Amino acid sequence: MPDRTRLPLDVDTGTRPIRPVEAPSTSPNVVIVLVDDMGFGASSPFGGPCEMPTAQRLADEGLRYSRFHVTPLCSPTRQALMTGRNHHSVGMGVTSEMSTPEPGYHGYRPASAATIAQILGGNGYCTAAIGKWHQTPPVEVSPSGPFPRWPMGEGFDYFYGFMGAEMNHWYPQLYQGRYAVEPDRLPEDGYHLTEDLVEHAISWIENQQAITPNRPFFTYVALGATHAPFHVAPEWRDKYAGRFDGGWDAQREATLARQKQLGVVPDDARLAPWALGVPHWDELDETERRVAARFMETYAGFAEHADAQVGRLVDALDDMGVLEDTLILYLLGDNGASGEGGPRGTFREHLVGHGIQDDTADMAARLDSLGDPTTYAIYPAGWALAMNTPYPWTKQIAHLGGTRDGMIVRWGNGIRSRGEVRHQWSHVIDVLPTILEAAGVPEPETVGGVPQQPIEGTSFAYTFDDADAAERHTTQYFEMIGNRGIYHEGWTAVTRHGIPWEMVTSDKRAFEDDVWELYDHSEDWSQAVDVAAQHPQRLARLQEVFDYEAERFHVYPLDDRVTERENPEVAGRLDLHLGRSSLAFGPRVGRLTEEAAPNVKNRSHVVTADLELMSGHSGVLVAQGGRFGGWSLYVVRGVPHYAYNFVGRDLTVVRGGKPMLPGRHDVVVRFDYDGGPPGSGADVTLEVDGAQVGTGRIPTTTAYYFSFDETFNVGVDRGTPVVDDYPPVRNAFEGLIHRVQLDLDEVTDAGTEAERGRVVMVHQ
Repeated sequence: MPDRTRLPLDVDTGTRPIRPVEAPSTSPNVVIVLVDDMGFGASSPFGGPCEMPTAQRLADEGLRYSRFHVTPLCSPTRQALMTGRNHHSVGMGVTSEMSTPEPGYHGYRPASAATIAQILGGNGYCTAAIGKWHQTPPVEVSPSGPFPRWPMGEGFDYFYGFMGAEMNHWYPQLYQGRYAVEPDRLPEDGYHLTEDLVEHAISWIENQQAITPNRPFFTYVALGATHAPFHVAPEWRDKYAGRFDGGWDAQREATLARQKQLGVVPDDARLAPWALGVPHWDELDETERRVAARFMETYAGFAEHADAQVGRLVDALDDMGVLEDTLILYLLGDNGASGEGGPRGTFREHLVGHGIQDDTADMAARLDSLGDPTTYAIYPAGWALAMNTPYPWTKQIAHLGGTRDGMIVRWGNGIRSRGEVRHQWSHVIDVLPTILEAAGVPEPETVGGVPQQPIEGTSFAYTFDDADAAERHTTQYFEMIGNRGIYHEGWTAVTRHGIPWEMVTSDKRAFEDDVWELYDHSEDWSQAVDVAAQHPQRLARLQEVFDYEAERFHVYPLDDRVTERENPEVAGRLDLHLGRSSLAFGPRVGRLTEEAAPNVKNRSHVVTADLELMSGHSGVLVAQGGRFGGWSLYVVRGVPHYAYNFVGRDLTVVRGGKPMLPGRHDVVVRFDYDGGPPGSGADVTLEVDGAQVGTGRIPTTTAYYFSFDETFNVGVDRGTPVVDDYPPVRNAFEGLIHRVQLDLDEVTDAGTEAERGRVVMVHQ
């Protein structure tokens, strides 16, 4: 078959003019909308309590898929979606921030696995990606690139969004193409990230239609909602006031009843067993219930607000007259609902990421602030279990609660059926071949001169107008952080290795000791009854199938580390600075992500700012992170300060005393790390021109990461402020910075073997 993606132009050496490759005349426009961290039982079209009228409209005018599956984490699902291959096949066995040098986990998409955008773009489509990307190796997310694995290097003509796992919806740090941009409005001006993303999606389509209406478009809209942080205006949260006072156990029962009415689960479906370590609602005291209910009110408002913005996009397509010719896939989750907030939930997500539970009394005192810029919230695990109704467990886990999400498909001129449910088994790797079949575009043999590895998904276009068609995707493995599963011909075998909210622990069992469960889906829709004891031979056979698939797709060696792997030195990832111990930055350097910035964690270091100022000057000299974790060297009316913010909980500020005289100065921070396990304490000395002006003690330092969404900047603290001594965004230093230098000691101790976790080869 011809390679239609190798050249954008059909070159002819005769008398005919050069013409672009054209898509087939029957090719639809394609829109994929991906919601983040939403479980199967969250949205109203799938029986959940979050009102999503746009999703309901599309379901009424299209199809709901009741057995659609994803991987249990963000980046792996997105890479599988983009390529039609299993996540380990394309090196994305975990999130990009957790990558290791192993073949299934390195985080670099091979050129032999072209993306949807590359294939469609090479066949006449205009392409745009809006929102969350989370597929580029973090070491490449800097102004230096390289850029082939950024969205516009992966086949998209246009990109507007963010590159990492999550983003502050009030103070986002975004990119347009490969260039850093920031919104021109603040929250007090009415800004919200979801609204901004959808506005850019609409604007891009309007321009495309005005200029090249003869070409179909592919628009990928990946929302930051409903991933933490839960950020939404109070009117959306307060709409749900009181609705969740009955608790998560009652919500599961109500959701299951509604799911049966809607036909997205059968009448004999049962609730899966409750997860180990999560309290039932009647085990909470009055304060814990009040806090937990407000978390869910905030989440539901966040979800409905996101759906309302998708409604604006759908209305815009209708107004432009292209809705009926557009294949819309609305994916209500890239994994199951997240239990990473732990049993209590948290106002500061990075607390739980570092193994610390938030304080319920403190949260109760601040309930009215939940969802605003002072919070970075994620709900308790009990609500995650309820949002995954009727399935067990949550995000990170290979059980259905981590891997089954709702999907809605609408194509007015391409699907005759309306308002129906499809029960055929499908997986996120099936999306790419489905789109190619709908577009009439063949699977390419080569792209850019590179032979392509086989697409591993199976088109589900056969289900569009045949509710009773026999399913074609009959075997699929799952693996995430050592949690494993296999679906094969109507049965699943699964084993849970870890607990999602215990992301830092040395008490991990050996993979060989994991207990496998077996489920017969001809009788058990929801993994409610483990029949491993009744069918040991079948369980052994499915374990063999898992082992075979794991060998094929580079799943081994298994690695159960979570937060530990987010430190590149522990994970063994590439050091962008190539081991340099002395790094100098000019006054315009900025927007460096965690892995592009100097790694000051778990080591002594010295920060030196060479500056000039006039009397009374203020502003930030250099900062990394923000309100929920980071550090900052800054000046307040001529007085130097150093602030260290430990995961938004503990703030240490060293103040310099007298204002500096006008003129040129060296402001120095000496950070003397104690040594020992990751996150040990440190002493801080602040100096001006060689004279000590302040000291401080930091009892606990950041062991693994400061922030997924905030950055390192010279001369300003972008996003949220590390400390409230200066305002967000508008805090640039008023004087002149000549240079900021960081001198780094060796990492004192990466921790014991137990603290680092294990990399183990396992064969069943």
